[in-house]
Amino acid sequence: MTVSKKQVATLVGLVMMAAMAANAFAFTGQNFAPEAKINIEQARAIALKAHPGKIINEELEQEKGGSGLRYSFDIQHDKVTQEVGVDAKTGRVLENAPEGPNAD
Repeated sequence: MTVSKKQVATLVGLVMMAAMAANAFAFTGQNFAPEAKINIEQARAIALKAHPGKIINEELEQEKGGSGLRYSFDIQHDKVTQEVGVDAKTGRVLENAPEGPNAD
């Protein structure tokens, strides 16, 4: 089988695009993930059960309350954006309130 330079270049381009797309879906705060007892998928399910809608932003952060490590989700439903915080060690919902005017 002979592979041309054009085919190699195309393949390299596709691999690079796939890598960039994977990084686009990464959540902020992944460096804290080893400390979490529940993973991002479990936290998403808990957050969406607390407030159904579409997740438009997600992060793992150190913040006061609970264990000190939480997943924070901005969930949009209709025109309302709700902030839902899920403790990353217990899975407990720590916050479920409309996002304020000074969202982070």
